[in-house]
Amino acid sequence: MAIQAKTPSLHFSHTFHSPMPPSLSLLGGPLRSTASKSQRRKSLKLTCMSNNNDKEQDYLIDAPVSVGDGFSFSGGKYSDGPSRSDEWFKQGKMVRAHSVVGSGEKAKDPIFGLTMGVSSQASADLFRWFCVESGSADKPTVILIHGFPSQAYSYRKVLPVLSKNFHAITFDWLGFGFSDKPQPGYGFDYTLGEYVSSLDSLINELAVSKVSIVVQGYFSPVVVKYALSHQEKLNDLILLNPPLTAKHANLPSSLSIFSNFLLGEIFSQDPLRASDKALTSCGPYKMKEDDAMVYRRPYLTSGSSGFALNAISRAMKKELKTYVEDMQMILTDKNWNVQTTVFWGQRDRWLSYDGVEDFCKDSNHKLVELPMGIMYKKIVVKKLDNSFLGLSAKGAKFDDTKMLLE
Repeated sequence: MAIQAKTPSLHFSHTFHSPMPPSLSLLGGPLRSTASKSQRRKSLKLTCMSNNNDKEQDYLIDAPVSVGDGFSFSGGKYSDGPSRSDEWFKQGKMVRAHSVVGSGEKAKDPIFGLTMGVSSQASADLFRWFCVESGSADKPTVILIHGFPSQAYSYRKVLPVLSKNFHAITFDWLGFGFSDKPQPGYGFDYTLGEYVSSLDSLINELAVSKVSIVVQGYFSPVVVKYALSHQEKLNDLILLNPPLTAKHANLPSSLSIFSNFLLGEIFSQDPLRASDKALTSCGPYKMKEDDAMVYRRPYLTSGSSGFALNAISRAMKKELKTYVEDMQMILTDKNWNVQTTVFWGQRDRWLSYDGVEDFCKDSNHKLVELPMGIMYKKIVVKKLDNSFLGLSAKGAKFDDTKMLLE
């Protein structure tokens, strides 16, 4: 029987502003110089006015790499001021885990055979994972794992809430955010099996004692497969809108398009399609522009993010059905001893609720419905008791915890 959370009264002021606002005017006069006179390099400055407000924003075209511009692959910022992406990066650290396999040959462009940039190259020995942690290491550890195709940034508002009672850790999967994104075929192929083994290596680096794990969406089968062989390592497992039924075994069109031959390779290099459209297609909610820029940043700074997205999309298309079936068997097996809770946001456009309640009832796993939620939104965190980490909307103060996940 599902536990249905009370529908909160929420007010939304989250609007999405296009990175190329409708009203665009070129400043008159000479171009603004952003380099020394000896370099003789100038950048084109555009002042953009949003139709939704009167605030002007400056965009730099063809600016030096040190400044960044957001319209070429050399920068990744849309202005020369600080960005939320920079602030988020400063909160984290790089953790080395999972051995790099292969010959060590430099990654080359699959079309022209040219040596690719450093961001597409694998590390020499161990991969680098971007991790952010909050709370004392003496407290119980909870690891927050983002979904596909998101980033650890989606947990930024959950971390400080959890840190009061837990040692909370989140990370970017390989191929996402600030973690390594090696060219497929050069040390990492982005198969689901590789993600299982790499997760094992990372958790061994992050925590020596037992942990609780929270995972979103399409990476849930990967985590469940890991957990099967490490049940003694887990206190609890919390699944946020996981693909539980046969109907969930296929990616939605907004994600599967990245697996297509040629077209997928092209679209995965488009920051707006690979980031904005992919993320916002999962539900009715929209992102603030500053937050959207964080998710776009990897696709603006290097083509390696697009190559990784294309590879993982192809792997998901090929392997997801098998992994969903395996997850069903694991979670219904009598030897499964990990306390498991499924949280289901009712406004998820990717995964249907049909069959979820029956599955949880048959497998004797707790189900909590979130009427206003989707897999990336509206999850409120609280401690249920001394040993069990729970995510619940019931009894929580939504006024203090709006948009914990987005």
